[in-house]
Amino acid sequence: MTMIDDTHDPALTSWVPGADGHADFPIQNLPYGIFSVGGDTPRPAVAIGDKLLDLSAISGLLPVEVTGSTLNALFAIAPERRTALRRKLSELLSAGHHSAALAAHLHDIAAVTMHLPAAIGDYTDFYVGIHHANNIGRQFRPDNPLLPNYKYVPIGYHGRASSIRPSGVPLIRPKGQRKPPEADAPLFGPSARLDYELELAVWIGRGNDLGEPIPIDEAADHIAGFCLLNDWSARDFQAWEYQPLGPFLAKNFHSTISPWVVAAEALAPFRTAQPPRPEGDPRPLDYLWDEADQRGGALAIDLEVHLLTAKMRAAGMTPHRLSQGPAANMYWTVAQMVTHHSSNGCNLHPGDLLGTGTISAPTEDGFGSLMELSRGGSQPVKLPGGEERSFLSDGDEVILRAQARAEGYAPIGFGDCRAVVLPAR
Repeated sequence: MTMIDDTHDPALTSWVPGADGHADFPIQNLPYGIFSVGGDTPRPAVAIGDKLLDLSAISGLLPVEVTGSTLNALFAIAPERRTALRRKLSELLSAGHHSAALAAHLHDIAAVTMHLPAAIGDYTDFYVGIHHANNIGRQFRPDNPLLPNYKYVPIGYHGRASSIRPSGVPLIRPKGQRKPPEADAPLFGPSARLDYELELAVWIGRGNDLGEPIPIDEAADHIAGFCLLNDWSARDFQAWEYQPLGPFLAKNFHSTISPWVVAAEALAPFRTAQPPRPEGDPRPLDYLWDEADQRGGALAIDLEVHLLTAKMRAAGMTPHRLSQGPAANMYWTVAQMVTHHSSNGCNLHPGDLLGTGTISAPTEDGFGSLMELSRGGSQPVKLPGGEERSFLSDGDEVILRAQARAEGYAPIGFGDCRAVVLPAR
């Protein structure tokens, strides 16, 4: 796993105005992204405060060449080379190293266009949020919410990489088949039960060759970074189509990610022990068990979901927080996800994306979807201004946020993961 070094020093400050104490991007973070200005070619950057530094413009100062219109090549290099790059960027941006040459390559984040960080070859969504699995399962199987394989297998399915979009790109309400309980036959039309899902996403680094599984004690070396993920779901389509093969059109119409990749190296101070399994739960099979991963494979990240309706926006109201909870509410670690994914010889590539699945909580204040908050639509959520929501309405904007926190270290954030729901076409 990545180690804590001087780049994580909470006393470290930057010459970039507004970076010190920034809620998301202080100098202790330095996440990577792809941006463009006007019609320019997209290129790599690092975020610092409300600014970004154009990395392609300072490539000669760096120990690793960071150019091109995606981060795939950066993800593919060895972790020690990414660590060297991070240390150099920290040095260049720290107080006392100000230079007019560097300052000339700063841009306001609010004034640029952010793109997908990488060319995503494949996308897999897991289901490791056990509280979400329990909360949803109880709506259909009150006495037995979890299926027998859940505590043995990190459950997942292959999603659609082509419909992943960066934060800010609107979501068009999908059309599809649904069968209301009172109907004799399915209907085709816009989803009436559109929902969000609060997830973390994992960016794959070096990957593996076909037929060569990634051992659990090496899995961390294949993780380049993290971002936020909203894997939108049409619950009515899903209920009708998912048997016997699982998610399809209910999930592949749009997924939103935050555009900044928080490097695995930046999260070293926020590694924490994986919560112990409840008494009576089976120990993971040997290929999924590593003592070091159990000691530090979880992440001390607080996750939040906010909702801003069209009515609230028109009234000048601020987004309403629907839920808040820790990323530690994951039954399987990220390393276990990577190892299981490759255990049959499946080859992972730099820039592949893995979703954790909805991260929820045992109590309502941490539920990670409207399906849970509204009890399947039977108990609408009350919002400021007198509105209610069982599922999302056109004009609603869902905003995911997250911050990593640990005693003795500067907190770092992920930036917004947001999108507005537009009417079906």
